[in-house]
Amino acid sequence: QVQLVESGGGSVQAGGSLRLSCTASGYTLSRKCMGWFRQAPGKEREGVASIYKIDAFSSYVYYADTVKGRFTISQDNAKNTVYLQMNSLTPEDTAMYYCAARGPSGSCRTFGLSDYNSWGQGTQVTVSS
Repeated sequence: QVQLVESGGGSVQAGGSLRLSCTASGYTLSRKCMGWFRQAPGKEREGVASIYKIDAFSSYVYYADTVKGRFTISQDNAKNTVYLQMNSLTPEDTAMYYCAARGPSGSCRTFGLSDYNSWGQGTQVTVSS
């Protein structure tokens, strides 16, 4: 049974940084697509970043346009953990952040919600102006 547990959320001022972590159990992240999503109140859940790590030296990473240049996704296979480093945060980044494991089909490039079949419980990020 796949279990994903996020941590690292919190409250920061605009311009600040946070690093989110997602640790998996019952599931090996190597050569699997993992994604970070977020959902703000009253809005649909949206993809933020995804990663497909081939080995210690090669990964495919993808970002939503809204976070490119500010967020960095990474993965530590030894710790079975995916990270989301978030810099230059703005109030528009306020949301519940979720990590998810994608199913075996399709490309890691896309953020279709139905393509991800295991989800964490989420961690709240609040950015004040």
